[in-house]
Amino acid sequence: MSNLKNAVIGQSGGPTTVINASLAGAINKYLEDENHGIIYGAVNGIKGVLRSEFVNLNEIFDKKENIDLLMQTPSSYLGSCRYRLKKDSDEEIKKIISVFKEMDVGYFFYIGGNDSMDTVMCLSDICRDKGIKIMGIPKTIDNDLIGTDHCPGYGSCAKYIATSVSEMAQDAGCYDIKNVLVVEIMGRNAGWLTAASALARDEKLSAPDLIYLPEKPFDEEKFLYDIRQKLLNQNTVIVAVSEGIKYSDGTYIAEDSKETRKDMFGHGQLGGAGKKLEFLIKKRLGIKVRSVELNILQRCAAHNASLTDISEAFGCGCAAVEAAFNGESGKMISMRRTDCKKYQIEYECLDIKKIANGEKTVPESFISKNGNDVTDEFVKYAAPLIIGERNVIYKNGKPAYISR
Repeated sequence: MSNLKNAVIGQSGGPTTVINASLAGAINKYLEDENHGIIYGAVNGIKGVLRSEFVNLNEIFDKKENIDLLMQTPSSYLGSCRYRLKKDSDEEIKKIISVFKEMDVGYFFYIGGNDSMDTVMCLSDICRDKGIKIMGIPKTIDNDLIGTDHCPGYGSCAKYIATSVSEMAQDAGCYDIKNVLVVEIMGRNAGWLTAASALARDEKLSAPDLIYLPEKPFDEEKFLYDIRQKLLNQNTVIVAVSEGIKYSDGTYIAEDSKETRKDMFGHGQLGGAGKKLEFLIKKRLGIKVRSVELNILQRCAAHNASLTDISEAFGCGCAAVEAAFNGESGKMISMRRTDCKKYQIEYECLDIKKIANGEKTVPESFISKNGNDVTDEFVKYAAPLIIGERNVIYKNGKPAYISR
């Protein structure tokens, strides 16, 4: 890099356990270049650009210990947003161009999921003739980004879910009475996270006993039948359900028919599927039943993060900066699995227009024929993603984090 251009990096969408690892990778790679300029962090994503709110990351991360702390800090260090750029707004476009010009920006990196890649696509169009390289860095616990084998953030979330289901199964299984535990897991239209509950199983643990994903229509009578069949041979039944399971007519079982809140991108705000099924089981089967909603715990448990996930997230950040230095723009970093027997991945650049606003759901081959479990093929796919643990830095008995 010889033009001493500065860079801006932002984070967007729902946080993940390793979104800051991607940020750390990008910062580290950028500062490694002997001719680097300043890398600015946009506070609250693209909103920070529009408001000219930035943090000078050179000053904070010239110390390696701060990079280390950043990699184990949950949530979005720079702050996040869910904001759709108004593509027909001359005011917003002029503001962004003006800010970039004033700050002598030559590179913009955006860490996010499906909706964030829409922002990357929009900016790459705006800046095509401005000499500014625009790169997307993938992030999402939902694992639903098109074009990449899996997404940074998914492996750690899957690890937390598998761990939690295993622990809850031990707890629920201590009773000698018939009982059901329903575990509600995030996932609106893609069931990748709920499917990951199957990773709790081992030679001594069969839980979860039933798994329901949004890719298959949900039938209450069949659901109750499935539970009855399991209870014939065991006292405790553990059920994993996606928050987005829906009936055959497409209605989410947790959806409020009167008023469903939606975010800026038009997605319904769900929650309550587990509680609804708890009441259904209690009413129809008359046995002890509990429901648990993992909620945000599954995306912020940095103490239980997957080392594989952390390393790959860091690698995605590095790869994005390197690609931009080499002249790439309007691309997103993706991961391609190169060896399925001995797990290995490679980083690639994909055209953002093939990714933005798409959604990758769980394929048919990963779901059991009767729709209440996953297949061995899924387990082989997901198992390598949760491997390894980082040596977490502790202070006063708690994991140490870095804050702005």
